[in-house]
Amino acid sequence: MIYCLTGKIVKKTLDTVVLSCAGVGYLAQVPQSTAGRLPAVGETATLYTVLNVTENDIALYGFATEEQQSCFKLLTSVSGVGPKAGLAVLSVMSPEQVALAASAGDHKAFTKASGVGPKLAQRIALELKDKVGKGLAAGEGFAAPGDTAAPAAGSASAQAVAALVALGYNASDAARAVTRVDDTLPVQDIIKIALRGLSRL
Repeated sequence: MIYCLTGKIVKKTLDTVVLSCAGVGYLAQVPQSTAGRLPAVGETATLYTVLNVTENDIALYGFATEEQQSCFKLLTSVSGVGPKAGLAVLSVMSPEQVALAASAGDHKAFTKASGVGPKLAQRIALELKDKVGKGLAAGEGFAAPGDTAAPAAGSASAQAVAALVALGYNASDAARAVTRVDDTLPVQDIIKIALRGLSRL
């Protein structure tokens, strides 16, 4: 699998980017949020990618961050959610917002994405909430041996850990990163700061 590509941006639209790497131009479909974060045409950029191979097509999807890449894989693991819907969700929601909506069971948040109706939104929220919840019931699995105690169930820290697990991080690493953050901050801020710490691991 192609994990990431670094090269010069040859072309950029709202939903596609062509990246020239060692003389080869790679066309990647991207969420609109990614296109806006990339530098101008002619400049060097890195895309974190997912290669999707089907019977009739080979498509490359690109993201500005590893968190977006992980979130796309998580979204497309939901039954009925294809790459198009995954890109649509990430065009209007950040990975942190996806994780928070999933952990809260807020299906309405997903209906903001183009092409995601109420039924599909409910399925996304339900399946992702199940994935967040596995191993986290009753506060279990938050901390590794020797770590600080697990965050209290329902607290901002516990919600942040659940959201990070939804993004693909293991519970121990997520708990460790969250314990280094001020637990009086809003959940979204705790997640953002913890993500910075996790990206340095």
